[in-house]
Amino acid sequence: MKLTSPLWALTCLTTSVSALSAAQWRSQSVYQVLTDRFSRTDNSTTATCNTGDGIYCGGSWRGIINKLDYIQNMGFTAIWISPIVKNLEGNSADGESYHGYWAQDIYSLNSHFGTEADLLDLSAALHGRGMHLMVDVVTNHMGYLGCGTCVDYSVFNPFNSKSYYHDFCLINYNDVNSIKTCWEGDNTVSLPDLRTEDSDVLDVWKAWITDLVAKYSIDGLRLDSAQQVDNAFLSPFETAAGVYVVGEVFNGDPNYVCPYQNDVSGLLNYPAYFWIRQAFESTSGSISTLVNGINTMKSTCADTNLLGSFMENHDVARFASVTSDFSLAKNAIAFTILADGIPIIYEGQEQHYTGGDVPYNRDAIWYSGYSTTSTLYTWIASLNQIRNQAIYKDSTYVTYKAYPIYSDSSTIVMRKGFTGYQIISVFTNLGAGGGSYTLNLAASVTGFTAGQVVVEIGGCTGYTVDGGANLAVQMAGGLPRIFYPKAQLVGSGICKSVTG
Repeated sequence: MKLTSPLWALTCLTTSVSALSAAQWRSQSVYQVLTDRFSRTDNSTTATCNTGDGIYCGGSWRGIINKLDYIQNMGFTAIWISPIVKNLEGNSADGESYHGYWAQDIYSLNSHFGTEADLLDLSAALHGRGMHLMVDVVTNHMGYLGCGTCVDYSVFNPFNSKSYYHDFCLINYNDVNSIKTCWEGDNTVSLPDLRTEDSDVLDVWKAWITDLVAKYSIDGLRLDSAQQVDNAFLSPFETAAGVYVVGEVFNGDPNYVCPYQNDVSGLLNYPAYFWIRQAFESTSGSISTLVNGINTMKSTCADTNLLGSFMENHDVARFASVTSDFSLAKNAIAFTILADGIPIIYEGQEQHYTGGDVPYNRDAIWYSGYSTTSTLYTWIASLNQIRNQAIYKDSTYVTYKAYPIYSDSSTIVMRKGFTGYQIISVFTNLGAGGGSYTLNLAASVTGFTAGQVVVEIGGCTGYTVDGGANLAVQMAGGLPRIFYPKAQLVGSGICKSVTG
């Protein structure tokens, strides 16, 4: 049976689209919002949200609008919001559908998050600030409250017959065929797996995403479960969307992940996520694995600058659940933001939230009071600011492939940007207990010249490259050091005490 979109979707034809190309996304910086847990319409900072219960807590699209200053003042140019469509209703041992990944009707909105007018207003509010909207979409499966063999397929809109789905089996992640044809989730909340290899299923999704992007002026998409859909589904879906798509392939092997970039423009950089966490979660982390990994990604992926660079999200334990060390956190966050690709910071990182695995990594952000003076809020703001300045001064910054220019057992130094516009970043996993010492970096690796004045962004300290063109980096307290030429900072407002 051929499925068609309902008439409501046709109203999108009168709405303008501000879609960004994949190339334009390279210069963005993304703040990931788990809609239900970010901000409430009533602006409450005390409303109850017991993370372990896994139920709706009242976050909304209107609440996001109310807190756009908080996001934009950290230097972010885009937000990624949770899936927006109507999900199953009801509680279970797996909780409620507050996260948005258990769809039942793709042609209706999730009323827990707000109304059509609210979502349109959010899109308009973002665009009015020069910001952009990325929406999470799920095309691999629907959601049913009940066992896999007792699904009532008639509740789904539009895929309301068993013929649109693979037969029930839970995924064996050691079997590629199983990943494509079996079901995610469990037998409590079943996730019926759509036959995305079938043309009628693909056609529905293409029409739906074309309409959705136009109606809400969506600028980009995060595609959930990209490795679970048929590979041949990906490119036509992105073409129909007409915007950049960053796919989720939850795997740490570059040889497994990178080939997906042949079918979709962007991917979440899960391999680098594992290496970054391994390197900086403890003072005994492996820097060499990170060095080797970065070089492998550059040679294996089609374009590392179209990958999503992250170190936390709603599916993994928070960094601070492993270590409370702020110096290690600063290094990991800085590495994420200054690496190749599009930086993605998950809500709560800026407040050093400590939640562990799902669901405890999905804390309500309102409990933080939205502090704009917290250590990591201001740190992230300074990192976005220098990245934005580097892009402003030289647009090729976003296509230059960063690479390690020095490393030892506790240090990795990265360069990104052509000479005269390069950011040189020194990262260490010594932690807050790390002592004071000098790390000498030669001109042959930094690209700086004798007598050149550079500014260390973290401390707003001026350095002059010595007569031998060496940069003598003063390290202390396990903090990273981020250098940029002073000449490119004059009048920028960055580190005004040394740049004027």
